[in-house]
Amino acid sequence: MSFQDSINFSGQKCFLTMRHVVLKSTLCFLFTATLFGSNAQVSPDSAHHKLILKLDSLLFEVGFNQCELSQFDSLLSEDFEFFHDKSGFSNKPKFLVDLRNGLCGNRSEYKSRRALLSKFTQVYLLYNNGELYGILQEGIHQFYEQQKNLPETFASSARFTHLWVLERGVWKLSASYSFNHKETKLD
Repeated sequence: MSFQDSINFSGQKCFLTMRHVVLKSTLCFLFTATLFGSNAQVSPDSAHHKLILKLDSLLFEVGFNQCELSQFDSLLSEDFEFFHDKSGFSNKPKFLVDLRNGLCGNRSEYKSRRALLSKFTQVYLLYNNGELYGILQEGIHQFYEQQKNLPETFASSARFTHLWVLERGVWKLSASYSFNHKETKLD
């Protein structure tokens, strides 16, 4: 029997399942561990850290910045959830439609570019009884925009947390949190 409850989030009904409770509890634990000095973060030289940076690049350098939506389709879990402090909640179908009709809809009029500040990227491994099942990526990214025939300008900086989960031997982005958007550029 699975636990299920619903809440109203930004005008949309969301369902909390046991999966949500476990994922949210894991995130809470990792945030707390980070605050209190846990050494769970992997080294930037590790294979897992490099893997996450590669997946991040495919998703954003190719998918977002070049609007190659096939990258999102292949890298997002079917259960993907996106939480944004400015635009609300999306699941995979809504997220892809919003990209297709929004940021990637009329590239000749408006372009948005995401830049990862890799020096702020932290990677944490998630295990279940000694078996790696997920990787948590935390970091800061910046966004730039360009209106038709104008130079690119800085738009915002934001924190993000990505939950990458191993699904049938393939890493998929299961949840994404983008928050604390500010009009302050970081270096």
